[in-house]
Amino acid sequence: MKQIAFTMAEVLITIGIIGVVAAMTLPSLISRHQKAELETALKKNYSVMQQALLKLQAENAGVPPSPKLYAAQEFKDIYMKQFKVLIDCGYGSTDVTDKENAAEFCLTEQLNDSNQRYTDHYKTFNKKFQIDNTYLNNGQFVLMDGSIIFIENWDPGILYISVDVNGIKKAPNIWGHDLFTFQLMDDGRLAPMGMQGTHYSEDAYCSKTSNNRYNGIACTNKALNDKKYWDILQR
Repeated sequence: MKQIAFTMAEVLITIGIIGVVAAMTLPSLISRHQKAELETALKKNYSVMQQALLKLQAENAGVPPSPKLYAAQEFKDIYMKQFKVLIDCGYGSTDVTDKENAAEFCLTEQLNDSNQRYTDHYKTFNKKFQIDNTYLNNGQFVLMDGSIIFIENWDPGILYISVDVNGIKKAPNIWGHDLFTFQLMDDGRLAPMGMQGTHYSEDAYCSKTSNNRYNGIACTNKALNDKKYWDILQR
């Protein structure tokens, strides 16, 4: 009786083909998985931040939180009480409550030759430049899952809340990829930056060509509502 079997050469060729196909597809699969994790983390953090604002409203006799209610740098400590916090980063590298962990988990900033704030941690949406750090330096704190909240609360009537959904220690550390900014509206809504009515437009500040150091600040609305957004990031 004849026995049908593969030769050693045929087995090696098949293994080689499988290896080539795996090498070609694996990076894409890994990238897709990472983007899916970031998208999920963004939606989770958005929900958590909104719930914290609702708690503030309940504590304030039903009055919605508004930028007009808070003096400069007042909002961070009030808002932080609504979360389970791992590390209080204070208001920057010179005012950190937990100094032992600050260098590893909190944001530090520098000034360039033009006295413009920047950070080595984050890049703009198109990865061309270090971002302008101005809107991240009025308070920051790290949550139990490692994500970090940044507050901009200096100018009257302006209050931005940004979140790094996977923390400073994890890549990609890019505005519009894992760092996202929201705007607290006068009626208490937490609006994804880039939404109509917010201060920064998607066309100018979520761009692959812009050289602006705020590029990426307005990607949040797309990241939450445009189904093609995360696919585009993989290209």
